[in-house]
Order: sequence, then structure tokens, then C-alpha cells
Amino acid sequence: VQLQASGGGLVQAGGSLRLSCAASGSIFSIRAMGWYRQAPGKGREMVATINRRHETDYSSSVKGRFAISRDTGRNAVYLQMNSLKPEDTAVYYCNALNVATTDKGYPEVWGQGTQVTVSS
Repeated sequence: VQLQASGGGLVQAGGSLRLSCAASGSIFSIRAMGWYRQAPGKGREMVATINRRHETDYSSSVKGRFAISRDTGRNAVYLQMNSLKPEDTAVYYCNALNVATTDKGYPEVWGQGTQVTVSS
């Protein structure tokens, strides 16, 4: 199982970006997916998560600006980021929990990360 993230880039403060992440492999279910980020010199923090019932959770720092969504059929998760701030600059990682495949189960899978840079 692999997660492939895309959509990062350089944007000015106040701008928008949309991140995408797709899981590949013989997957038949994923319990929850999410986005995390890690800024230089800081630990990795949760940005947003979404479960199979499409219930969402957001970090207080992004609530009202970011929106997470999920396409269960495509095993994909998206993050629409609006009103971006310089403090949103980080490497963004997608995550999947309890991935069930035809061969085995994976408790947790991480994507490779995509850089988001917001200039002031």
C-alpha cells in the first residue's frame, strides 16, 4: 500500500491550494484518512482527519480555513486550503488508518509529503 500526495507549492498569503492524496494497492477499506504537517524545527501535528462516515476533525489553527474531503471509491483524500498564512508553511503528509487489503491489514500508512510554502 502506498499513499501519493500532490498539490503543494508556493502561494502568497491569502491564497489557496488544494492537496490530493491517493492510496494504491489492493485496498477494500480504509477506516480514516487525514493530513498532518511538519514545519521546520517543529514536530508533526494533525491538520485534519476524516473517517469512513465522513466525520471530520480539524486543528484549531486551520478550522474555518481548511476543508478535508474524501472519495471512498477512489481511496483518496483532499485538503482545500484557503486564506493561507505564512505559518501554514510546512511539509504536509497524508495518512491512512486501518487499511485493509486482499492480503493483509496495515494499521497506519504515511505518504511521502508535499511542501507548502506561503509567502508574506
